[in-house]
Amino acid sequence: MFSPLESLSRSELVVRRLTDAIALGLLPDAEQLPGELDLAGIFGVSTVTVREALSVLRSEGLIETRRGRGGGSFVRTPKNGISQLARRRLDGFSLGELRDLGDVYAAICGASAALAARRSSPDDVDRLQRVADALEHAEKPDARRRADAQFHIEVAAAAQSPRLYHEEVTLQAEFGTLLWLAFGDDDSHAQMVGSCRAVVAAIAERDPHAAREAAEQRVADSTARLIDYQLSEVHA
Repeated sequence: MFSPLESLSRSELVVRRLTDAIALGLLPDAEQLPGELDLAGIFGVSTVTVREALSVLRSEGLIETRRGRGGGSFVRTPKNGISQLARRRLDGFSLGELRDLGDVYAAICGASAALAARRSSPDDVDRLQRVADALEHAEKPDARRRADAQFHIEVAAAAQSPRLYHEEVTLQAEFGTLLWLAFGDDDSHAQMVGSCRAVVAAIAERDPHAAREAAEQRVADSTARLIDYQLSEVHA
């Protein structure tokens, strides 16, 4: 009840929302953003607030604004892709905060997988299999990360719980993008594919306990890798 209130201003919240969308690939490179009036309506803020947020994104090199006919604000994905955005955010977390986020994310993913094992349709399972195949065959780090994010979201969708789905998308933006920093090489990719297959198999077999356990372990392993990554960066 008496924990500190979130101290971000409305413009900072808009910046975070758009940065998250860029990091998740929901706003791809060169995508044109809606106009200022439209963004103000979408976020429920004033055009002045939107202007302030766009100015920050422009200064960070995440968008560019073009004048004249066909102009507007366009996404500019950093040269190092989403990894650069994730590293920026990782600097703001302590080890304790990362562990706490990992615990929460594991709980949400586990609950989603357990419900998916109970509620998913054959079409849902087929879709999960296709996403797992896409993850296995992805070659570049960014493609692997996008496929992994899509897998988490598809499991949440198969759970048929709007609240869990919302929490998954929120945590994917807040924490999932950080987990990607510790993955991308062939060894970690093989581990991710294997854990992904384990979750899908448990859901297909209608085994909620195994699905929850596999999903939670998947996040726990990823969190441990991220903490090792942060420690290595500190001592580098």
